Amino acid sequence: MNELPDLDDLVQVGLFNILEERDVQIRGYPVSFDIDVCVLFSANPSTYNRSGKVIPQLKDRIGTTVVTHYPRERELGMQITHEQAVEDGIADLDHDFPVRVPRFMAEIVEQMSLQARRSKWVDQDSGVSARFSIANYKTMISSARRRAILLAQEGEPTPAIPRISDLAHFHGSAIGKLELDMMGTHQMTEAQVLDAILAEAISHVFNEYVDEHGLEEISELFAKGIRIEVGDMLPSSHYAELLKQVPPAWHKAFEVNPAEDIAVRASCVEFVLAGLWATDRISRGETHGKVQYVL
Repeated sequence: MNELPDLDDLVQVGLFNILEERDVQIRGYPVSFDIDVCVLFSANPSTYNRSGKVIPQLKDRIGTTVVTHYPRERELGMQITHEQAVEDGIADLDHDFPVRVPRFMAEIVEQMSLQARRSKWVDQDSGVSARFSIANYKTMISSARRRAILLAQEGEPTPAIPRISDLAHFHGSAIGKLELDMMGTHQMTEAQVLDAILAEAISHVFNEYVDEHGLEEISELFAKGIRIEVGDMLPSSHYAELLKQVPPAWHKAFEVNPAEDIAVRASCVEFVLAGLWATDRISRGETHGKVQYVL
């Protein structure tokens, strides 16, 4: 039984009677259970403010309590998220358009949960479950697969490799999965909190992958008025042409992954641009589903 505290008190009394008296009345007729009954249920912490409570009589008769915890390492969280996506058929490698997720993209998705769990904007008593990572991961994969399918129909086949722009749709999968700390948000909306968490996650992973040497040179080029526009439907082959304006950014992508595959290169380029934005070296704006990077 999931979310026991959400049950009405009278329903919990009925469960208590089953466990204690081994009987229940249905429209006045007593129904007895001649066998022992065991109830296994889940519940959020008692401080979770959207939930109810377990009545004391029932709570006193809980024989064993197993307290779970979040993965202590990002690697384990990534494994759980991937396995769940595969189990749900989202990341099925036998699909007509299989998705190959770059490691840094999987790390960003999982890092978002880690950032949310320590964020001053999120109510830490409510927690951030693995469903947050799983839902965002599925959304990212779906976006990458959609691009591959549509571009193939237009005669531009490309592997389904997730990019940062595929996370532009994560609000739809993430909203409602965080409990905001109304004292700490300073009137920020849930969407604004999610954007801040995404930026923190990108910055964290970016600093692990990319050497700081040379980043200042890229920022100086953007300061001259260069604008780079990317999007989830932009063919991978276009990125080489775009980055001719900022050659150092193209070369920085090789630090992330030296693969020659143009779809992987496009993903790495977006990661570098997003990392420069997340670390406050350049700015970005969004219009009509496209992201524009400027200084």
